Order: sequence, then C-alpha cells, then structure tokens
Amino acid sequence: MGKYNLTVKKEKNAAYRSMIKAELVDELYEKILKIFVVDKKYRDPDYSAKKLAEELNTNTRYISAVVNVRFHQNYSSLVNEYRVKDAQHLLTDKRYMDKTMEEISAMVGFANRQSFYAAFYKNYGITPRIYRMQAIAKEKAMIKE
Repeated sequence: MGKYNLTVKKEKNAAYRSMIKAELVDELYEKILKIFVVDKKYRDPDYSAKKLAEELNTNTRYISAVVNVRFHQNYSSLVNEYRVKDAQHLLTDKRYMDKTMEEISAMVGFANRQSFYAAFYKNYGITPRIYRMQAIAKEKAMIKE
C-alpha cells in the first residue's frame, strides 16, 4: 500500500471501448480537451463524468471509453491530473504565496486537503508543501548565483 494508501489499478478490457467509432472518439477527445484545458471545468469539485457526458450530449460509458483510450487513465485520475498540474503552478506563483494548502486545494477543485495531498503525492512523489518549499529554495539559490 504505502503512503496515502495508493494502489496500482489493473487494466480492464471493457467491451464497449471497442464498440465506439474512431470518429466519435476523436470528436469527444477534442471536446474533453477543450473543457479541461480552456474552460477548466475540473476546478468545480462537483464536476463529474455524468455532468461532462450531459454537456457533450453523450453517455458516461463513451466518456469512460474515450478517457481510457485517449488519455490512458480513468476519469478521476484525469481530473486529478489537471487539478494537480494547476496546483503546481499556483504553489510556485508569487501571487499565491500567501495561500494555504487548503486554499490552493479548493482553488483547483479538490473537495478536501487529504484528496489533494494524495493526488499530488501520486503524481509527483512528494507533498505539495514540500514541492513549494523546494521551489522557493531553488529560486533563492538562482538569485544568489
């Protein structure tokens, strides 16, 4: 198990993944990217695969298939990846240095501090607090040079 109770998930071979047409996969992939990259809907802690499917006029099985096939992960992992990347920028941005871990966590869409720490640790192998401290130390070292 290890720190934060992270477990490696086994890949499942769901039949519906192969039943979705390639054109539809491409179309949904582009729309999902727009929703995540441009609209940043992942910042809403209540934004679910169901809400995404409704927004794209499709069903959650298709969303799941596209996320699995094109992003090589499940929906929750995808959302958390975007949230953690967003947090990574906020943690090192001078404008947000006065923000606590809880505030940063809420800003990027995590419902609580524990899920933020677990997702961050899963992606980077360190806690967000340590990440911020290392970034500050690195910046100070660059200034001295």
